[in-house]
Amino acid sequence: MTQLPDSSPDKLHHRQDADTQSERGTSAPVDRRGRRQAETHEKILRTALRLFAERGFHDTTVEDITEAADVGKGTFFNYFPSKEHVMTAFADLQVGKVNAALQAAQSSQEPFRTQIANLLEALLVEPSRSPALVRSMLLANLSSESVRENLAANLARGRGKLAEMFLLGQQRGEVRSDLPATELARVFQLGILGTGLLWALHPPGPISTWYQPMFQVMWSGIQPRASKRSGE
Repeated sequence: MTQLPDSSPDKLHHRQDADTQSERGTSAPVDRRGRRQAETHEKILRTALRLFAERGFHDTTVEDITEAADVGKGTFFNYFPSKEHVMTAFADLQVGKVNAALQAAQSSQEPFRTQIANLLEALLVEPSRSPALVRSMLLANLSSESVRENLAANLARGRGKLAEMFLLGQQRGEVRSDLPATELARVFQLGILGTGLLWALHPPGPISTWYQPMFQVMWSGIQPRASKRSGE
């Protein structure tokens, strides 16, 4: 039985820099000012996520973030309207990972199961830091209507990219074709969000102990029917 790639915190965090480079892709700013702005935005985002993981969302202030990132409060508000809007940027980051996976799948002959498992691993990089970070994400989205709207929009964008990826798997005969790719994408999102929430509410233990079983069950339901009957 194929397992997910090693999703222990150390392994996931080791992938973070490579994932970030992949997410930037062809959209990376080409001029010096644009690069500097992108670097500042990312530094604030990464710093905020780290502090949310260490202290929790409510116990982290904008001043804490700016001091740790070594930027002024004015600079912070140039990029984020509020502390809650950091989570909108995190959602953008996750959508970027899905888009990068889709682009890779379009040109790769790697088995679809491996591709989708690698995507799941990439999506776990930040959430795996701590259950407190996942709870912080939930709190941020519950506390602001605009953040909720942005999250819903990003989930829809990501779901669309996932559907394209599952459609590729169907066209290659590696994913069951009797269900719409859009529904398979929705199930994948539900599995990620639901499992992450359960892990955040019932630590301790690495996030992989929750995601490994979820992935195995999910794959058993989306692999081609003939493969399932033959015991693959």
